[in-house]
Amino acid sequence: MTFATLSALAEPNRFNIVELLRDFGAMTVSEIAQKLGLRLPQSSKHLHVLSEAGLVNVQVDANRRIYSLCPTPLLEMNDWLETFTRVKEEQFDRFEELLKKAQMNETNAKND
Repeated sequence: MTFATLSALAEPNRFNIVELLRDFGAMTVSEIAQKLGLRLPQSSKHLHVLSEAGLVNVQVDANRRIYSLCPTPLLEMNDWLETFTRVKEEQFDRFEELLKKAQMNETNAKND
């Protein structure tokens, strides 16, 4: 995962474009602009940033540009985020073990 991926997704319009492409598949610049209520130049600028970050692919069809998601950076981000999940799960597991030991000690103390 790269900083470019996070930076590109940090802008709300670009994040919305990624979600739009996820939900509807490949779309032209004008379709994206219309769905999000953006001007064509604004949409093109955002799509250029997403393309530079490797988040979208562009296919040229005559005078149209058709954009689709490139899953690789998103999969890399998912892998990176899962490292945090694993750390938290390990912490919860250790905490659970401590609770079990405390409960066992309390039960033993009552039985003595």
